[in-house]
Amino acid sequence: MFDIQKESIEWGGRTLTLETGKIARQADGSVLVSYGETTVLATVVSEKEPKPGFDFFPLTVNYQEKAFAAGKIPGGYFKREGRPSELEVLTSRLIDRPIRPLFVEGYKNDTQVIITTLSHDLENQPDIVAMVAASAALTLSGVPFMGPIGGARVGYVDGEYVLNPTLDQMEDSVLDLVVAGTGDAVLMVESEAKELSEEVMLGAVMFGHREFQPVIDAIIRLAERAAKEPRNHNVPDVSALVSKVTELAGADLKTAYAIPAKSERRNAIDAVKAKVLEALVAKDGEEGPTKQDVGGIFKKVEASIVRNQILDDKTRIDGRNLETVRPIKAEVGILPRAHGSALFTRGETQALVVATLGTGDDEQFVDLLEGTTKQTFMLHYNFPPYSVGETGRMGSPGRREIGHGKLAWRAVHPMLPAHHDFPYTTRVVSEITESNGSSSMATVCGSSLALMDAGVPLAAPVAGIAMGLIKEGDRFAVLSDILGDEDHLGDMDFKVAGSANGVTSLQMDIKIDGITEEIMKVALGQAKDGRLHILGEMAKAIDTARTELGEYAPRIEVINIPVDKIRDVIGSGGKVIREIVEKTGAKIDISDDGTVKIASADGKAIKAALTWIKGITAEPEVGQIYEGTVVKVVDFGAFVNFFGPRDGLVHISQMTQGRPEKSSDVVKEGQKVWVKLMGFDERGKVRLSMKVVNQETGEEVKPEAA
Repeated sequence: MFDIQKESIEWGGRTLTLETGKIARQADGSVLVSYGETTVLATVVSEKEPKPGFDFFPLTVNYQEKAFAAGKIPGGYFKREGRPSELEVLTSRLIDRPIRPLFVEGYKNDTQVIITTLSHDLENQPDIVAMVAASAALTLSGVPFMGPIGGARVGYVDGEYVLNPTLDQMEDSVLDLVVAGTGDAVLMVESEAKELSEEVMLGAVMFGHREFQPVIDAIIRLAERAAKEPRNHNVPDVSALVSKVTELAGADLKTAYAIPAKSERRNAIDAVKAKVLEALVAKDGEEGPTKQDVGGIFKKVEASIVRNQILDDKTRIDGRNLETVRPIKAEVGILPRAHGSALFTRGETQALVVATLGTGDDEQFVDLLEGTTKQTFMLHYNFPPYSVGETGRMGSPGRREIGHGKLAWRAVHPMLPAHHDFPYTTRVVSEITESNGSSSMATVCGSSLALMDAGVPLAAPVAGIAMGLIKEGDRFAVLSDILGDEDHLGDMDFKVAGSANGVTSLQMDIKIDGITEEIMKVALGQAKDGRLHILGEMAKAIDTARTELGEYAPRIEVINIPVDKIRDVIGSGGKVIREIVEKTGAKIDISDDGTVKIASADGKAIKAALTWIKGITAEPEVGQIYEGTVVKVVDFGAFVNFFGPRDGLVHISQMTQGRPEKSSDVVKEGQKVWVKLMGFDERGKVRLSMKVVNQETGEEVKPEAA
């Protein structure tokens, strides 16, 4: 029934197994990949005919995690998986980015890659396994995919690179880097680091590239036995059309690309394109090139003109040289009610970034296969259509917004203080108000400014810069702070973020083979110079965190109470803690280890709640003087509530100098009195004295005065 083919290798100290021929046999390509006890199924289906009217490759990558993979039942009312989680979206993008450039040019058939995590051993992360599975399924499918690719995760522990570190090993790693590519070239990098040098980061990329070569070899061996026949895909000869478009548009495009302002430049280019379409697109009922055909060639001619201008003249679209960063203006404190705010403008790219401080109630619960975790730092990126002068759909964030937000999160996260030192939940929102160039790197800069404006003690300010590459043959040019057009027409999108001390995040997407280690080294060095320049411009607005939180930010006091006192503070059914919250107005969060966080924008509310909780949990000290309230008067003395809920007896002989006839002659119920804790009797009962304390001042009476 089954024609099962398998290939296994030892990789990073564990067995990697690729299997095909048993599951999902009706898909064009299907591979089950296991690494340890983490198992992932990848399938590929591509339509037999091109999708009409499309001038781009309609590829969709869907990564999904099933709760059963970790022996769990999904939460929520419906008890089934719903919309993709942020992790699933990010993993889908992680796989999409290295495979998309490897499809044959001109392939327009609707193609879908679905990757499903079926088993998770809580040790080996499934994203790398998913990438390998997708690569293998595509290689076996017969679609015109110029792979396979490999992928690996690289950690850095005690000065040594670690291949595919386990979840436990990642806790000790100062680097989390994922690299993917072919046998010859790196195509994609995604990482978070704790201020590592450019040399260490480049070393990690090359280490990962070397180490995933056995995976590529294993996929090729499997394909030799199990791959389907390659599909016929003939790339049409468009050289004649290229010549016509170049003749019609070449000179005008050169003139248009000499216009520095984006909107004026785009208007001029659109006018040239309209002229070309009018001249070359076949009329209804006639044979000849379609609008999509001519539009695609027009893009190629655009790219050729811009790229050659940069390589020949070392001059870019807006007149800059290769290394210059556009003018920067950084401002903070621009929103009066926000806890922290910043407006970061770099050329025609602008981010309005706002930081908000919250309490434990605001923590985000993240449900993962490994278990539910709490997130105390959130960074949300929004890209409204007006930022590029267009209309468009407004709604929930798309894959691009989630990806850009996570990139900025990775850049800033290593610089945040430890939660026990700064016990706030922090949310940063970046609204992109203008865009022509890297808005994700503007978000990094704006987030750093807004957090410092909010009083968040970052270890160091963080900035980011996007680098580009133009490469033709042996000639290449690395571009600092690329424009949107340079991104679209270039060969590399290389984003580097970090402090003055080192890199905190590196993201790289390469569209061509042949990016050498030397080119990446040049790009990293040039990016460092640009990053230091940007940090200097940011420092003109603010260079360190404010020492005081904003007027409207909550204050949080943290105390630790004995674990056995937690139930006393909470009370039966939460009665006590609810009363504290209602009467003081403070928010209170109690952890299982006895950590208590008391939050309020009103300092008096915090103090009142703090005093109340200490009264419940602390133990009175012998010899200390306390102010108390008489709660009951009896013949032999009075009971005084003097320490939280604790009462003690003031014997009639300890009320005044000389013994009064009746206790009621000295005190009344509800009266405030000063008492000194004298000690405890043999039964543990509290002994208090009023006569040794001056009832007017609360000071102890000297022995000679007594």
